[in-house]
Amino acid sequence: MKAVGSGAVFRRIMKTFTFFLLSFVLISVRLVCAAEAGFTVEKKGANAVVKYDGELVTEYVTDQANKPFLWPVIGPGGAKMTRAYPMKDVDGERKDHPHHRSVWFGLQNMGGFDTWHEARTIEERKGSAELKKKRLAGLGSTVHREFSKLEGGKDSAVIVAINDYVGSNGKKLMSDVRTLTFTMGEDRLVLDFDMVFNAEYGDCPVKDMKDSGFCVRVPTSMDVDSKKGGKILNSEGHTDKSAWGKRATWVSYTGPVNGKTMGVAILNHPASFRHPTPWHVRTYGLFTANPFGTKSIAREKDGSFILKSGKSFALRHRVIFHEGNTEEANIPKAWGEYSKIK
Repeated sequence: MKAVGSGAVFRRIMKTFTFFLLSFVLISVRLVCAAEAGFTVEKKGANAVVKYDGELVTEYVTDQANKPFLWPVIGPGGAKMTRAYPMKDVDGERKDHPHHRSVWFGLQNMGGFDTWHEARTIEERKGSAELKKKRLAGLGSTVHREFSKLEGGKDSAVIVAINDYVGSNGKKLMSDVRTLTFTMGEDRLVLDFDMVFNAEYGDCPVKDMKDSGFCVRVPTSMDVDSKKGGKILNSEGHTDKSAWGKRATWVSYTGPVNGKTMGVAILNHPASFRHPTPWHVRTYGLFTANPFGTKSIAREKDGSFILKSGKSFALRHRVIFHEGNTEEANIPKAWGEYSKIK
């Protein structure tokens, strides 16, 4: 029987060790990939971060303004689908309306206070010191109360946040519960943004105002006024400036982002308050579903109302951040599918 030399034994041991080491590494990589597959939602200080396959999708920000907002919003192919200003100065972006924070909700006059504008907006605009002081005193806040749900999964992510609308005098006016549901398609990021408003602190008057509603500020390169191919189209066939103030079931805003045609479409659910909503959509990039301004923008009767104590109403919208133009993304079909959801 031939003896095995010490060198041969060592090589066998090393071969076995290498096999088990590689196996361990492969298993570890697979476990890490499995952990990162799909959506995650993580608390980050006062905020919440949404990722997909380990990559940033958006952050729900509660501690930087007088209202919560989403920023950045990363769409298909890593495209940044909303304006960065005022959170970040980016060369080539418009630096107007610092209260336009990516994706947000605001009311210009609710209980006598304004949660649409911000102090910086008022301070930068023209007007007497007395007028600015009066407007600053009229500013309110949408104050984040808590996250009641932060949940990720293979197919979706969910954020449920509760907010209080508070006047500058500290008086609580009403509350909302907002549910944000994220899903990912091959060529699109989809956000369902559902809000239920509750008059839990007594009667709350809501005035008919132009600057109110659920909003997205599109990238500067996408807006119509940049003249790079940006276009607004609604479900009724109105385009660009003619889409302003019109009622529609959906509106699509498309144009170039990093040289590629991209789009943001907002769909208004049939169960949403005053569906089909009027749209405060501007060629410079503001994109707002405003069911509150029926006189201010839709040129109908005054839409002011009082939300009675204990009563509620709901806004429901789906935002599609997509590749291609309106036709390529088949937004009419997308609205048809969305409209059937109860």
